Amino acid sequence: MSDNIKHECGIALLRLKKPLSFYQKKYGTSFYGVTKLYLLMEKQHNRGQDGAGVVNVKIDTPPGTRYISRSRSNNQNPIQEVFENINKRFIALEKEDPKKLKDPVWLKNNLPFTGELFLGHVRYGTFGKNSIETVHPFLRQNNWKTRNLVVAGNFNLTNVDELFDLLVSLGQHPKEKSDTVTILEKIGHFLDVENEMLFSQFKKQGYSNTQISSLIASNLDIQKILQRASTDWDGGYAMAGLLGHGDAFVLRDPSGIRPVYFYDDDEVFVVASERPVIQTAFNVAIENIKELDPGHAVIIKKEGHVSVKMIKEPLEKKSCSFERIYFSRGSDKDIYLERKKLGNNLTEKIWEAIDGKLQDTVFSFIPNTAETAFYGMVEGMNERLNKIKKEKIIALGDKPDPVKLEEILHWKVRTEKIAIKDAKLRTFITQDDARDDMVAHVYDITYGTIRKKVDKLVILDDSIVRGTTLKKSILRILDRLEPKKIIVVSSAPQIRYPDCYGIDMAKMGDFIAFQAAVELLKETNKTYILDQVYKKSKEQEEGNRNSIKNYVTEIFAPFSAEQISKKIAELLTPVDMKTDVQIIFQSIEGLHDACPNDLGDWYFTGDYPTPGGNKVVNKAFINYIEGKNERAY
Repeated sequence: MSDNIKHECGIALLRLKKPLSFYQKKYGTSFYGVTKLYLLMEKQHNRGQDGAGVVNVKIDTPPGTRYISRSRSNNQNPIQEVFENINKRFIALEKEDPKKLKDPVWLKNNLPFTGELFLGHVRYGTFGKNSIETVHPFLRQNNWKTRNLVVAGNFNLTNVDELFDLLVSLGQHPKEKSDTVTILEKIGHFLDVENEMLFSQFKKQGYSNTQISSLIASNLDIQKILQRASTDWDGGYAMAGLLGHGDAFVLRDPSGIRPVYFYDDDEVFVVASERPVIQTAFNVAIENIKELDPGHAVIIKKEGHVSVKMIKEPLEKKSCSFERIYFSRGSDKDIYLERKKLGNNLTEKIWEAIDGKLQDTVFSFIPNTAETAFYGMVEGMNERLNKIKKEKIIALGDKPDPVKLEEILHWKVRTEKIAIKDAKLRTFITQDDARDDMVAHVYDITYGTIRKKVDKLVILDDSIVRGTTLKKSILRILDRLEPKKIIVVSSAPQIRYPDCYGIDMAKMGDFIAFQAAVELLKETNKTYILDQVYKKSKEQEEGNRNSIKNYVTEIFAPFSAEQISKKIAELLTPVDMKTDVQIIFQSIEGLHDACPNDLGDWYFTGDYPTPGGNKVVNKAFINYIEGKNERAY
């Protein structure tokens, strides 16, 4: 994605099922858990580079000893800083008394981050919030172990206002109105209720307070707590939680919007947002890694028992297709093949755009995340070329002219590395004109790869959101090569609607596809549609969230995808461009063909999986009409 879009987040949960002495003996280290957690987080740095945090819980510690440790950072290299902070005590011990580094009992009793239960989190600081207070995991502390709660997740709720009011009605006083705090307090409330219920039950049976604490730890019903806490949640979420005594859980929303994978054996239980991360960190086969079903939670009890329980009735699975197109690691087996298919599915449209003249066309990609789709596109072009070669060779007859045959056999799809991003170039100037000039140089080009005025240039991007980088940088530098035509190809369909489930795309006016539709309405004297949509949206603004409809789709309805694509090309072409520009987008059908198991396509179709999505898109449009430059949730 050439545009800079942030998203939230990545989780990693690790439960060591054996005593630390087991890992010391088998793997030669008492820090097996810390090392594996570092791998799980570092391999997910694509999901968040603005903040990182780790919590460790020690199981069965005696009173008076610390059993929860936390380290967080929002500095430039947060993962490294978090683990440097964790390791500094171990490094100091190595200097003072290295024998103790091989004594797991001493380590657990004396140093932090030597427990059995770990939770790690990486995040992007969306919509300007990136203080240390916003970095997960969040901690709700209490003197009773079973009331301590740690939460971290990859989520966004669309109805925070309603949930905040519910907490207030319970008599709570939340410190802020955010979905993270709201979730923490909502789960925490029902955790308290469960504790109180069990305490009363065991007290009536004559147990002492000390005995009751242990009984509560063994009998907490995590499934019931999560069911009661999540009743009114609307949004996409994959969240993990730890309790102070050693229970843990990971919960996924009923539509399966955000991803969760887990692995379980007799040594470890592992959860991550990315499947290949678990494969790499633990060297396990893909067949042994499971995807958590929508609406379910995997619950890990203090004793190490693992179960999967339904928390909310699953809905139609609408796992986010944007995860597949761009955000997830491309090393995942299925995602790799899906991205290649996305590129391949564009072959016919590209063939038409170049008039079938492969010999006069050069193919490339921007940015590097589009490389896999590029391979699929090139394979598609090679398939077309091989058909042509076959027809030409057959036409030569039984005794082909060797010169003509050689010429046909040498036809090939021309690929080049056209654009290179200068990662070290920083835009430090604040004045707009000078800043735009700097932005235009963020990418550089490989000169001599294009025959001037002869070759068409096809550039693949994985998605186009705002198009700012295309207009201010990429198209300008490509124009210096003087190709006959520039064809920008997006492996994703037109992004028309805001996200509200964790990806930072919340304002209607930011989308170049929306801008194009508005321009077309003006040109065709249909701006009354904007007024109609605004009126309908306002009329239902204060209505029941479950009955709200997405009326913004009516803005796009009068126009074909090709008309909008053409207008997008006009809007993104700099006024001083010498070269003609065409923009081609993936079709919705092509997306579904490539990603048949992940049909969460609301960015492209406006088909939101939860009622809160319809509320957000209408609010985003109202903000646009009223000139409010703010998020819709």
